[in-house]
Amino acid sequence: MSRRLLFLILLVGAGSWFFFKNYSIDGLENLRVYRRPAGQSKTIGDLLPVTRQGQTIRIGSFNAQVLGRSKSDKVVVMEIMARIVRQFDVLAIQEISAEDNNVLARLIERINSTGRRYDYVAGRALGRSDPKEQYAFFFDRESVEIDRNQLYTVEDPDQLLHRPPLVGFFRVRGPAAEEAFTFTLVNLRLDSATAERERGFLDDVFRLVRDDGRKEDDVILLGDFQADDKQLGPLGEIPGMTVAISGTPTNTDQTQQLDNLIFNSTTTREFTGRSGTLNLMRQYNLSLQEALEVSDHLPVWAEFSIH
Repeated sequence: MSRRLLFLILLVGAGSWFFFKNYSIDGLENLRVYRRPAGQSKTIGDLLPVTRQGQTIRIGSFNAQVLGRSKSDKVVVMEIMARIVRQFDVLAIQEISAEDNNVLARLIERINSTGRRYDYVAGRALGRSDPKEQYAFFFDRESVEIDRNQLYTVEDPDQLLHRPPLVGFFRVRGPAAEEAFTFTLVNLRLDSATAERERGFLDDVFRLVRDDGRKEDDVILLGDFQADDKQLGPLGEIPGMTVAISGTPTNTDQTQQLDNLIFNSTTTREFTGRSGTLNLMRQYNLSLQEALEVSDHLPVWAEFSIH
């Protein structure tokens, strides 16, 4: 081997060692290279530097239609589920079957298989009949953080709701603490048999969470309301209440509006006015039957400023 060839091999090797010692490549869908902090090595638990395409976050809701053992065994379905979650900074998921305690762990592993850094929190199993269901929040640790000590299920001693909502408190990463958008998400799914009666109590849920002592006025109810934006009852009558989805079907076969994000626009001024549904057939080139294998609901979303 010539001295010149040996020198080139050593040079390339040294360059590669320097690059991977000092830089990391994150993700496959949105490729990013960033410099590691001095003296630190990259570990699975590290919070990565915030890298944004803009000054907004996307918050979504998705009724996953019995996300349990049967669905989690379908590789293609779970891959699409993972791709869906990656579209959002925070995604509230409903209708998680509590029969399989590992389904959420398997989903987060698949989500992060591309190098992303998502995490999740889940509430306890709920329901007055079997099977019990859970709510969960999946969130991108690069862009938002959750206060796990303030995660709670709304107390419902009178059993007014079939499955009381799960409440989570979030903060956007990046801006200074006093400038960052902080918000409370109220994850809910009304039971189809009692939805009309349950909607009559959602205004009380909104006020209860808003006034729970944390002094957070950006409260967003999101999930499956089993109604369109004209049938929200007393919740829709609160002055300033705004819906993200209006006049748009949110079920997969495009016949009904069931899902939404609802908040008070007088306090949640961070809403950019951009919102919509994630059409599974168009987004992932699926037939209707293939899309229904994922869920009979579409993810819904709204965009908010990080400041």
